[in-house]
Amino acid sequence: MEKGDVPLGFGFALAQDPGAMERFAALTEAERQAYLDKARAVSSKGEMQALVSQLSARN
Repeated sequence: MEKGDVPLGFGFALAQDPGAMERFAALTEAERQAYLDKARAVSSKGEMQALVSQLSARN
């Protein structure tokens, strides 16, 4: 994964939630790609926050 691959809004949302950022970094490449695909499909700030909250809640 290259730096430009992370959607800007997703990167900002992850930066505001260190726990979600740690969990995202610990995912497999396929799992990270799935989250990035979801992030590209998001159409609002609320949806992006919900996506990042899924990472926070992930066990």
